[in-house]
Amino acid sequence: MDSKQLAGFIDHTLLKPNITNSMVDILCTEAAEYNFASVCIPAYFVRRAKKNLSDTQVKVCTVIDFPFGYDYASAKVESIKKSIEFGAEEIDAVINIPAVKNGDWKTVKYELDSMRTITKINDTILKIIFETCYLTKNEIEELAHACLEFDIDYLKTSTGFGTGGATIEDVRLMKSIAGNKAKVKASGGIRTRDDALKMIEAGASRIGASAGIKIVSE
Repeated sequence: MDSKQLAGFIDHTLLKPNITNSMVDILCTEAAEYNFASVCIPAYFVRRAKKNLSDTQVKVCTVIDFPFGYDYASAKVESIKKSIEFGAEEIDAVINIPAVKNGDWKTVKYELDSMRTITKINDTILKIIFETCYLTKNEIEELAHACLEFDIDYLKTSTGFGTGGATIEDVRLMKSIAGNKAKVKASGGIRTRDDALKMIEAGASRIGASAGIKIVSE
């Protein structure tokens, strides 16, 4: 895979708490130059990123209830609505991890249904962040099946802020369940071209990384 093709897999990511406007401007310039799939930034910067990328093919992606995911479903839906209003084209939402850990699948499914409904109405891509480092294999499998039940676009491994990031084993597991019904996004700890290619080979259709330029330049 050449660098141009690889760039098309990457969400060029900046999610630190101390982000400045100039950092977002640089991120967008880089994304346009390398033709990354999207920039992934906090909701606060969605309008700025959308303006910067208005004449490009690069999508604007933002994160919802990041990085812990334990807010109310209604709060997540309102955040998604506002993000879409300001220009977000892709949404990466953290699932309610405590609900998964406690086997509260009623809450999990209500949340998935609510978020899928608002994104589908607005023709917006929805990626659900599992944070696999905190989940057992059985929990990953059950959450993946729940996502398919609600027609989620992407199953995403990690926030990058947990105790671990994407692993080849988790990507393979998620893809084995998703099949052709959903895609998989690998994120967290992917810093080299070799890392990215291994995740793609395992089944990832998108790579979340803050090291996108390094990855495609190696």
